[in-house]
Amino acid sequence: METTYDRAVERAASPWAAIICMTLMTFTLVASEFLPVSLLTPLAEELGITAGQAGQAISVSGFFAVVTSLFSNTVLWRLDRRTVVLSYTIVMVLSGLAITFAPNYLVFMLGRALIGIAIGGFWSLSTSIVARIAAAQDVPKALAMLQGGTALATVIAQPSGSFLGGLIGWRGAFFIVVPVAIIAFVWQIFALPRIPGGSKNDGGGPLGLLRNRVLAISMAAMSFFFMGQFALSTYLRPLLGDVTRLDVNELSVVLLGIGLFGLLGTSLIGFLLRAHLDAVLAGFPAALAAIALLLIPLAPSGIAVAALLCLFGFFATPIPVAWNTWMTRAIPDKLEAGGGLLVALIQSAITAGAFTGGLLFDGVGWWSPFAYSGVLFLAAAIIAFTARRTE
Repeated sequence: METTYDRAVERAASPWAAIICMTLMTFTLVASEFLPVSLLTPLAEELGITAGQAGQAISVSGFFAVVTSLFSNTVLWRLDRRTVVLSYTIVMVLSGLAITFAPNYLVFMLGRALIGIAIGGFWSLSTSIVARIAAAQDVPKALAMLQGGTALATVIAQPSGSFLGGLIGWRGAFFIVVPVAIIAFVWQIFALPRIPGGSKNDGGGPLGLLRNRVLAISMAAMSFFFMGQFALSTYLRPLLGDVTRLDVNELSVVLLGIGLFGLLGTSLIGFLLRAHLDAVLAGFPAALAAIALLLIPLAPSGIAVAALLCLFGFFATPIPVAWNTWMTRAIPDKLEAGGGLLVALIQSAITAGAFTGGLLFDGVGWWSPFAYSGVLFLAAAIIAFTARRTE
């Protein structure tokens, strides 16, 4: 028996099964998006491409996520949101199959384009769906659960991808996403209620928000941060394997450390954001700039690199939480449009960071993406500081 969402009906309890199945979706999408980071070297070798070309797997998914997040809701505005989410889940399954059995680089990149469509489409809807199906008093808890899938994926995806890549190959590591996505699809059929489509127009849409000068400056700071993060993190595998010369097990431990310290940073950030939001938005990127630049001279030292990367996870992972907190204060009445803008800008930054980092890696040397990311982090810190003073 299906449930239909009705604004006139007040629910005594939130549909937690539906919210948890959406959390599984966020976990699977984020894990799929960032698996190439830990499998860059082996997939490049088998497909006969450079590490920089393999890194463009992040770029292409980001590009299609941007396009989808900006325009999909306008195109699909009449459709039931449950149907749309189910469709994006099918696209994720097709992506996993295309990547797993890719005979060449072109088919591999097609699979990455499909995961980008699923990411952009789902994330542009997820917050509004949770807000519509959860009881009013449960919305903050439900949104926290949704983000929990992302946090868990950042902890698990890279180290498990590296470990599984060594155990069953990079194709096997990517294939694991397929049964998880199928489980999510079946769960959604039974758990998600029917949710009527929204409005075709929303005050100019996501891009219309950029007419707000302070918001536009702040979004520039956020974009520079994500560019720096993925210019650096996309090429960690070649750094750790070819320069620091860690074996597969050591590399997996370091990637796990990044994720665990990121989870620690996220769990502690709430205490700082209550009274020191501005300091976090400018100070954390400044710390990341120093870490990125120190990685270059200290690259041959495994202990030093591991310590720096754990600090990187601690400072980098909570920053999206800080920007979302700022957005709830800056545009509390336009959060749906703000969420669409956030997805588009984040994915654009990921695409730009991974793409330019790959060009630098192949054209200049392994150290150049790290120097580049240091400059981007510093720019993010300066712009965030300027935006806070403009308010």
